Parts: sequence; structure tokens; C-alpha cells
Amino acid sequence: MYSVSARTYRQCKASFAAMRDEKRTVRVFMAIWALLLCVGAVWAISGDKLEIHRAMNAWHSPVPDRFFALFTHFADGLVPTALALLLLIIGTWRWFLLMGLSCGLSALVAQALKHGPFSHLDRPGMFREQLGDLSWVAGIDLHSHHSFPSGHATAAFSMCFAMAVILARPRLGAALALFAALLGYARVYLSQHFLQDVAMGSAIGTIVAWAVYHMLYRSACSRAAWLSRHPFRAVHK
Repeated sequence: MYSVSARTYRQCKASFAAMRDEKRTVRVFMAIWALLLCVGAVWAISGDKLEIHRAMNAWHSPVPDRFFALFTHFADGLVPTALALLLLIIGTWRWFLLMGLSCGLSALVAQALKHGPFSHLDRPGMFREQLGDLSWVAGIDLHSHHSFPSGHATAAFSMCFAMAVILARPRLGAALALFAALLGYARVYLSQHFLQDVAMGSAIGTIVAWAVYHMLYRSACSRAAWLSRHPFRAVHK
């Protein structure tokens, strides 16, 4: 009786500690994102987008050119898809749905906006003459249209937010928020997007992912027992 009670106590204590770390991680991620968004939004509102783009691309070098040309692919749609499938294999239904719904729903919102009310907004490549002697990264296939919002930035922040929740470590949450921001900056460095595009993409990705997190971890729906099950173990039972 004593051993069972002691084991139950330890399990409850570990569960509360995990929940505390998860909440702290979410707060850290959201705080860093909000700070970066405020800085970016103030800058974006206060100046001309071409001048801002020129300022953000004032310095280029062969090494970061090659780095960002490869690094940007971490926010391609295949990466969050692969992560969701990996979580389906090694994790729980909750983890899989967190990654899948966060990235999938935010992508739908971003695509609806960029192909709908903002379809007329072009990318930096359409402003070569106005941008003058701007450095352009060699070998990059520049897109021309559907600039706002950035789909890569949306994917970066939704994916990194989901991973922050799953890992539930505040320091990792901070690192993932900065990682997502660097992926967003890569889109500006490569002249695939303007700052405004990346800022809006980060907002869509983070807010949608937070809403999915709230549904799966904090709402009445989160108490469903099947969410904590391992998909493949459940099949074999």
C-alpha cells in the first residue's frame, strides 16, 4: 500500500513538474516572439518597405549566402510534414496533432491570404530597378508574386512552437523562437520576402499554433485519454 502510494505521489509530482515546464516554455517562446514582432512591426510601419529591405541586405558575403540558401529549406513544407510523421511513430496522438494541425492550419491561413486579398503584392525580385545595387544571392530561383504573408515564416514559427511545447524546456523554447526568427530573416536575406511578409507569417504561425496547443493541452478536449496514447501501441493492444 505504501509503495503504491509513494509511486503515485512521485508520478503526480513528475506530472506537475512537466506541466510547469511546458507552461514556462510556452511563455518564453511567446515572449521572445512578441518582442521580435513588436520591433519588426514598428520598423515596418515607420519606413518604406524597399528602403527597409535595402537596409536589411546592406551586408552580404559568400559564406552566409551559401548558409542561408540551404538553411531556408528547414521551413519548407516537407520538414514539418516529416516531423509530424516522426512524432506519429515515436510519440503520442497529442504530439502528432499538435505538429500537424499547427503547421497545416497556419499554412492554409497564409495561402488563403497570399492568394486572396493580398495576391497583388509582389516580392522583392519584382523591384530590382528600385532596389538599385542590392546584393542578390546567386543561384536562388526568385519568386515574383504572392509575397504577403511569408509561407516559410509561417511554417517556421508554427513548427518551432510545436517543438517547444513537446520538448518542454524553457531554454529550448527560447532557442527555438530564435531559430524560427532566423529562418524568417533568411527569407529577407535571400530577397524572397519583405520584412512585412515575415512579420505577418510569424504572427499567423505562432497564433494558430498557440490555439491548437490550447485545444490539445488546456481545453476540455485535452482530457480525452486517447490523446496521450502511442498510436501504434494502441493498435497492438
